Amino acid sequence: MSPQQRDFDIVLFGATGFTGALVADYLAAHAPADLRWALAGRNPGKLAAVRDRLGAAVAIVEADTGDAGSLRRLAESSRVVASTVGPYLRYGEPLVAACAAAGTDYLDLTGEPEFVDLMYLRHHATAERTGARLVHACGFDSIPHDLGAFFTVGQLSAERPIRLRGYVSAGGTISGGTFESALTAFGRFRRAAAVHRERRRAEPRGAERRVRAVAGRPGYDRDAGAWVLPLPTIDPQIVVESARRLDRYGPDFSYSHFAALKSPLVAAGLTVGVAGAFALAQLPPARRLLLRLRPAGAGPTPEQRANGWFRVRFVAESGDRRVVTEVAGGDPGYGETAKMLAESALCLAYDPLPATAGQVTTAVAMGEALRTRLERAGIAFRVLEPSVTS
Repeated sequence: MSPQQRDFDIVLFGATGFTGALVADYLAAHAPADLRWALAGRNPGKLAAVRDRLGAAVAIVEADTGDAGSLRRLAESSRVVASTVGPYLRYGEPLVAACAAAGTDYLDLTGEPEFVDLMYLRHHATAERTGARLVHACGFDSIPHDLGAFFTVGQLSAERPIRLRGYVSAGGTISGGTFESALTAFGRFRRAAAVHRERRRAEPRGAERRVRAVAGRPGYDRDAGAWVLPLPTIDPQIVVESARRLDRYGPDFSYSHFAALKSPLVAAGLTVGVAGAFALAQLPPARRLLLRLRPAGAGPTPEQRANGWFRVRFVAESGDRRVVTEVAGGDPGYGETAKMLAESALCLAYDPLPATAGQVTTAVAMGEALRTRLERAGIAFRVLEPSVTS
């Protein structure tokens, strides 16, 4: 069945989870009246409770990550499927496979580089053939950074090399699911590195352009006006992938990604904390003990989310030109992440977009259309210092 003939425009998979419920709330409040959408998951009773709470005309689809037939039927019923069911390394692949085979656009919130690389290796070619767009990292990982970089390089000439740096500041509380995903990634870093090398060997390479991530150094940074630490998140990988696909990033593009912190003491404390969690995550008993600190399903209160915020400042240099931009919004992990995933799904369902297929980034698949949607929804994209001769 072609996408235009399907029962639903959007299906939200995982609507009974903490983040999934926030996405459902956003769609119920902001989706167009003609949107045909559904809530999907393995427990129809819990899904019905979500629907009743929303008071919206939304269907229910029973589907389970352990039941390939249910996922196939789910993928074949919708034009777009958005998944909040993680950790994605554990639960994500069967739905990606079903969407790739059905020619259904797929979105998720993963921040797990190994998962993204594995899905490229296993399902990109199928999705290219069927026309499905597989778009990972559609929340705080990594939309502000990916679309922020896209917005920033758009202020400069695409004919010259571009050096771009992103500085992330944020305040918020993480959920149990996010905490589990981070510990899983820590515990699998060697395997993740091997999978990434395998993907790089498999990807086609163009000889005419140079694109890379540069780790950068910790210390005080005058451009950020803060103490900075290189951030080993998925974001640089996503930004660089967009740059490989889009000529507007220039003939020679580099990206460095940092956390921006108020003092060296905060930077030192964060370094020690992350290093300790990384070391403990290598031992399964210690990892299980850490998970008890933030169990699955736990998340920040409405008051904590109301006080959350994020800001990503970008500094780009291209020859003698320099531009500074900023992407900013509210609670990064949940309020704004739910908004980003929902608006991404609506963008794929409604907006005229470039012809793409396979595993693609938000900048490649949706670009300016999604940025415009997010601006209307309250996420700011600003030029702080216009392109001037440095």
